[in-house]
Amino acid sequence: MNAEEQELLKEFTPEQIAKLNKIIEKHKDKPGGLIPVLEEAQVALEYLPVSVQKKIARELNLPLSRVYGVVTFYSFFTMTPRGKHTVRVCLGTACYVRGGKAIAESLRKEFGVDEGETTPDRMFTFESVRCLGACGLGPVVVVDEDVHGRVKPSKVKEILNQYK
Repeated sequence: MNAEEQELLKEFTPEQIAKLNKIIEKHKDKPGGLIPVLEEAQVALEYLPVSVQKKIARELNLPLSRVYGVVTFYSFFTMTPRGKHTVRVCLGTACYVRGGKAIAESLRKEFGVDEGETTPDRMFTFESVRCLGACGLGPVVVVDEDVHGRVKPSKVKEILNQYK
């Protein structure tokens, strides 16, 4: 077992690595195969750490810098584990002046992580955004696709309990 495989086994199961190998093999000789490999790998593995990017680069005969450049350019790709649910708090002007910052602080305390991070149990990823297009409902929290409007800090826990 080489160092690359050992590094992968620290983060992924042999079954997940086998899936990754199949994905790479399926697109290996196709022009423009990098993005489909990355998309399918992220679905299978949930995120694309550097160890996975190294394997993809080697197998597709591409420089690691190209793979890394694509992963970091497109917001769909993530290099860190994501939660089962994504919680976004709006900090756009309308939400902010109606208490969005207090909602963000309540979420930070509830999760014990900062914005952009995932809870240790990988249940929630906490993000802030500048506008969700629901200004009349501010402050707004979106969990996955569910919009929660006129949120008060005291209601944050109640909202999150719906997703546990």
